[in-house]
Amino acid sequence: MEDVLDLYAQGEESRKPLVCFDEKSVQLIAETRYLVPSKPDQAERFDYEYKRNGTRNLFVLFRPFAGWRHVQVTEQRTKVDFAHCMRYLADELFPEADKIIVVLDNLNTHSPASLYEAFEPAEAKRILDRLEFHYTPKHGSWLNMVEIEIGVLSEQCLDRRIPDADTLQSEIAAWEA
Repeated sequence: MEDVLDLYAQGEESRKPLVCFDEKSVQLIAETRYLVPSKPDQAERFDYEYKRNGTRNLFVLFRPFAGWRHVQVTEQRTKVDFAHCMRYLADELFPEADKIIVVLDNLNTHSPASLYEAFEPAEAKRILDRLEFHYTPKHGSWLNMVEIEIGVLSEQCLDRRIPDADTLQSEIAAWEA
């Protein structure tokens, strides 16, 4: 616990961004019937029936000291997906950083081994040399500040039925902006 708290107390160095990372699963749910318009002195009516259109995974990245957030939508949450997200973080989002400090929980996919499973050893090592993982303690993922961002995302963007991946992408892009 002290490790993560010390990171937050130190702040962020200019060439060493601190990024909090976690994921969230989202169900894609479409309406099967539409709202019945309200009449005077009557609330609008809706049906609880819906059509399930699968799920998507959201990788959420948050820089608490910069007020920056980014969400990557993927079809699933595997070790390979995590590895690709870490490569995207290192190569696309922070290519100029000397080292990227990553705060994350102890999920089995959140390990250096995931990168070796997804990439050739030289590529996995290149990416890992740019990352410094700091894990929240078991049962202490609430220490990860991205949890707050995920809560805000859920309240502001995901608090209704989202029928498909395109709608999810556009809603998240609007939320990020």
